[in-house]
Amino acid sequence: MDPAAEGGVAGWPSVEDEAHWLELLTNGLTYDLVGLAPGAPADAPPRAHAYSLPPDLEPAVMEALTIRPGPHLAGGHTLAPVVRSMAALGAALAAMEGVEAIAWHPARCWTGPAYFREAVLRWIEGGVFPSLGLTALALNPDGGMHSEGLAVFTGQELRIEPELTKDRAEGAKIGVRLIDYLVETGPVELAQRIAGPDGRPLRLEPSANGRFVRVWRG
Repeated sequence: MDPAAEGGVAGWPSVEDEAHWLELLTNGLTYDLVGLAPGAPADAPPRAHAYSLPPDLEPAVMEALTIRPGPHLAGGHTLAPVVRSMAALGAALAAMEGVEAIAWHPARCWTGPAYFREAVLRWIEGGVFPSLGLTALALNPDGGMHSEGLAVFTGQELRIEPELTKDRAEGAKIGVRLIDYLVETGPVELAQRIAGPDGRPLRLEPSANGRFVRVWRG
């Protein structure tokens, strides 16, 4: 699913026409579901990250459907209610028979349908943000980590410096913790300190161009 243009799978239909698409309505917002048979399937999005998927899953033999915001949402595709509703639609359709994976386009992330559904519904109901699903974490050449897809929610991506990622599992815990924090609090404009997963302080600072949040110990 791509809030900026296209999405994954979900919802309740309200309109169907000869172009093989459905209009989905949720929370007063409409989305288009395209790629339905007997028309051509949608293009499968890139898969750079995968969570809770079987190792033998073959994207090449899958038929993709895509959700995208309706025309009335043009220009508002990154607004929080629009993105949350799209994720909720994906969680609804994830429960349908035959769904094998959910793709969230901004993070180039594919997840198992049950994993996606449980994580998104938990977030919608007030729980933690699904950091590994609606965003992803990747390694940098210098050994640090960066987020992918976080900018949809905050306007910034996360950059975890190598000193915090020598143990990759610990680095990932820091990333998951900070992504949830940043989605809740919004972009970082001034340096600040917060407690990391182990209780030790972390220093957050915006990059010079404001597009990243850099994180060090301290």
